Amino acid sequence: MNPFFRIAAAGACLVVLTAAVLGGCAWFGARRSGLPEHPMVLLTPDSYPRFSDDLAFDNLPQAIEQSLSYLEALPADRSFSFAGDLVSRDRLIDSLLSFRAFIATRPSPEALNRHVAAHYAVYQSRGGDGNGRALFTGYYAPLLAGSLIETPSFPYPVYGVPDDLVVVEPARFPSLSAGERIVGRVENGRLVPYFDRAAIDFEGKLDGRATPIAWVGDRVGLFFLHVQGSGKICMENGRTLQVHYHGTNGHPYRSIGKRLLEEGHIPREQMSMQAIRAYLDANPASMQEVLGCNPSYVFFKVETDGPLGCLGRKVTPGRSIAVDRRVFPMAGLSFIHTEKPLVDADGVIRHWAGCRRFVLAQDTGGAIRGPGRVDLFWGEGPYAQIAAGHMKHPGKLYFLVKKSR
Repeated sequence: MNPFFRIAAAGACLVVLTAAVLGGCAWFGARRSGLPEHPMVLLTPDSYPRFSDDLAFDNLPQAIEQSLSYLEALPADRSFSFAGDLVSRDRLIDSLLSFRAFIATRPSPEALNRHVAAHYAVYQSRGGDGNGRALFTGYYAPLLAGSLIETPSFPYPVYGVPDDLVVVEPARFPSLSAGERIVGRVENGRLVPYFDRAAIDFEGKLDGRATPIAWVGDRVGLFFLHVQGSGKICMENGRTLQVHYHGTNGHPYRSIGKRLLEEGHIPREQMSMQAIRAYLDANPASMQEVLGCNPSYVFFKVETDGPLGCLGRKVTPGRSIAVDRRVFPMAGLSFIHTEKPLVDADGVIRHWAGCRRFVLAQDTGGAIRGPGRVDLFWGEGPYAQIAAGHMKHPGKLYFLVKKSR
């Protein structure tokens, strides 16, 4: 590893992902070796999946509008690669406009499938195993109670970017690999790695270096805010702050869930964000050791709206997905087939049901690597937290583009 901790530029977006907390499943890994050159394959119409939408198209026009806003701001000559086929910005825009107009008619499943077969080319992700299977996880927007000043009830700071954080952009240094940058600080005239989580949270290394945006009372909740990358802080005076990712300390992400699994504290079949919280609540003496094993640290900024994805546009609950933007075209119309939890009034997952819906690729994250990883944004609130905390399911990912004339 580079001693200055190189990080992907794509990490400067909304999510770091629940799967990174939970440790993931090895057979879903993004194994580029042995895979075809392109991460997607163009399907023939007779091999299209059966299209449907378990949300009855609700919120889909709003999500499409966010992608349109992004695409319309791009240069007219921008193009996107779909399995080696170059698709122009205007064609991608037309794909979204046409689909939005069609779903406004609330088509039946039969009409939907006829329309897609007649007018859209469909590409399928080859997945992490080369056979189309991907790991689906979820993320959400946490809600924390907080204060604008430090108090005994709110002792944990939510930091903005430190004054002494140095970011070296690859465009200015040709020796750096494309898409990477170096993050650190200057000490005695030399660039050194920035302070890690343990030094920041438990040794006070940011005192005088960074100004807290707010203060919260839940250390574990703050850690999960770092993991999710965006959320809300409700103040005692009734004001709500929308906080969003603004940078990191440049250290690699380490899964605390994986560590708890390896040490036998949580059985694999019970692993979830909720199980991690329960363990830490029951073992406060282990808090520093467990949280400190993840050296990565996120810095925030206040936004007037959000949460925002890596396109700089709002992500839509149930409709926005995070994918590896180095692998897949962003902002385009997608279709997923995976599973979702059905929860009773007590917040208990009774079973998992099919989740087939249209979504938009509008985000990315540090744990989302390769064609075999997809993260679904669930929104905020109790159900979103449950779904994001427990979702670790196989599924399939497709992209739709209007056929060229």
